[in-house]
Amino acid sequence: MNVYVNPDTDVVHRTWEPRPATRWEDGFLSGNGHHGALVFGEPDDERVVVTHHTLVRPNGAEQARPPELAAELPALQDRLLAAESAAAESFTDGRDLQWVQPFHPAFQVRLRRVPGSTTRRYRRSVTFTTGVVHNRYEGWGSRVFVSRADDVIVQKVIAADLDISLDHRLPGAPKDLGVGHGAVLTSDGALLTLRARYPGSDRAYTGVTLVLVTGGTTTLTPPGLRIAGAESVLLLTRVLRHTGELDALEHARALRELAPEQEDPFTFLLDRHTALHRTAYERVTLDLHADPAERVLSGSELLARPESPALLERLFAAGRYHLLSASGLFPPRLTGLWTGDWDTAWSGAFTNDANVNLQTASAAAAALPEVTEAHASLIHGQLEDWRENARVIFGARGVVAPPHSDGESGLTYHFSREYPLHLWTAGADWLLKPLVDHDETRGEHDPRTAAALAEVALFYEDFLTRTDSDGNLVVVPSYSPENRPANASWGAINAAMDLSAARHALHTAADYHPESAERWRALAERLPPHRINDDGALAEWAWPGLDDTYDHRHLSHLYGVWPLDEITPYDTPDLAAAAYRALELRGAENDSAHGHLHHALIAARLRDGERVAHALGQVLKGDFFHTSLMSAHYPNRDVYNADAAHTLPAVLVEMLVQSTPDRLVLLPALPAAYPSGQLKGVRTRFGAELDLNWTRQEATAVLRPTRTHRIEIRTSTGARPLDLVAGEDHVLPLGAW
Repeated sequence: MNVYVNPDTDVVHRTWEPRPATRWEDGFLSGNGHHGALVFGEPDDERVVVTHHTLVRPNGAEQARPPELAAELPALQDRLLAAESAAAESFTDGRDLQWVQPFHPAFQVRLRRVPGSTTRRYRRSVTFTTGVVHNRYEGWGSRVFVSRADDVIVQKVIAADLDISLDHRLPGAPKDLGVGHGAVLTSDGALLTLRARYPGSDRAYTGVTLVLVTGGTTTLTPPGLRIAGAESVLLLTRVLRHTGELDALEHARALRELAPEQEDPFTFLLDRHTALHRTAYERVTLDLHADPAERVLSGSELLARPESPALLERLFAAGRYHLLSASGLFPPRLTGLWTGDWDTAWSGAFTNDANVNLQTASAAAAALPEVTEAHASLIHGQLEDWRENARVIFGARGVVAPPHSDGESGLTYHFSREYPLHLWTAGADWLLKPLVDHDETRGEHDPRTAAALAEVALFYEDFLTRTDSDGNLVVVPSYSPENRPANASWGAINAAMDLSAARHALHTAADYHPESAERWRALAERLPPHRINDDGALAEWAWPGLDDTYDHRHLSHLYGVWPLDEITPYDTPDLAAAAYRALELRGAENDSAHGHLHHALIAARLRDGERVAHALGQVLKGDFFHTSLMSAHYPNRDVYNADAAHTLPAVLVEMLVQSTPDRLVLLPALPAAYPSGQLKGVRTRFGAELDLNWTRQEATAVLRPTRTHRIEIRTSTGARPLDLVAGEDHVLPLGAW
């Protein structure tokens, strides 16, 4: 197969390959936060796998409820405080572990042409600024994107002869899936439908593909169709999950109305989509002054050069693109918005105790409010379930977030003896923190966030009733995801994450609700301080006698360092030193990508650029990325997972710029491997847009504030105040930073 090299200049904002994808994991991706498309680019048998955030397979979880344990809570608290370290293991209603409904693909749109036709000058690419996946070679061309404006998968094919069908036969598809096909001719092409009913359920999904043909002839070849002598073919696809029957013709008419007859419908739809997508994607850019010769390499060639700045540039761009494309109805799942297999690891869930927040960590600073709004949509759609969790498990008012969700339910039912996730009370504060960051960035309180914070504070009012011998409140039971003390069971007392979350939630709720501020701040002041253990490290459990387990992928105990500002080298240097010691002692356990990049985010807050570089290196050198530039959970591309792809941009931003509502930290953790570069468009939590340029000798920052405010600027040479005036740009030459 001959390779065609396109002389494009904007090479950072796209990736390409000289061969089709043979594994679905390598297929290029497009999405709008509702629908997703995974494109193989195979010349003779093109496949576009269709996904949708709502597609989850019924498995019994749709009827699952949280355990009714509130009446047993006081006895559990008594036993744990009396040093019965395994008491929480019996705090259960005896159920088996119930996974959330697993995410799955819908079907693949297959386009077959005559085998053996020429495939010279082959190239497949995805352009991040538009979301268009383009496959081309002599005699064939295909462009696919998922419209953010019209919520439709759009594919235009330049080919004379094609067989087109909708095929549900993807890996892991249930053998007893009830599938029905439909194919009818229309005045300008055809309509294809695929309806699939889940086994033993009244729930189903239906795919609708409208085929608009220019020139040639169209004939039905059930369950598909054959096109001969065409100039071009346009396919418009949607999928809907439903109960009962669905009127496919009504949805076909809606698709037809998207395509105006007086102009090229593909260009019309692309322009509408690009106006939204490009605007969001281009708000922030990163330039590491990479070698131009490396920038033009294919993704697979760059992945073989893990120390190349060009690779980091492209992964930053791809991560930003994929994060935006996966966010809309919901934020990204464990697999983003895509999968080519029904057997998704960990149900392809929203894993709330780490992964959701890690994947969306760049949203506020990297100017993607679309991602934050998707995150908010997931939360606010489930608050009634969160209330039930608080009431049924803890006998409390307010809200408690679940550890896992399928998007339909926010109830806590996923737990077991080894994973007592129903004891995790920090989740609501953890999940609301990105929404608070967004409010700080834009300078106003979202009333939805304010209301949710008040409910978190109400929960703590009811839950924090026990005290220790010094009169401090005690968080009991307490769980540090997903770890356990070395000398006790998983359900314990005063996990550091729980202390940080309770303190932060109460103070933040007080900031949003001055009328209740005195009461909630007083409650927060009664919480105990963090504990420093005999190794000089911040202890994961601030309770005497509980020993740390260091070799673990999660870093829940350092929540106060990142993403909170509770522990910083500037305000709490002793605690920061203890946190740093805890980070030094932390093992990587099973080499999960999220563990490495969580480590990097915390190291950046603690100003250790070389530790950031090492953590990045574990991922870049560990073969975590597919040629699609989507990532894996483990080294050697094991288990398709979006954690590394979506979290990496946040790591790069944090090592260059950090902010609080009153502070700006410039170049806090820049690795020596990236001596010069430019980061443009970052948003700060004090309401300014920032551009940063740096070299080995000097750096310059440009601030464009939207609020009048005094901040502190920190660099490696110290701190100084700066008075910002809304609308007045500030150029800050930093000299030897």
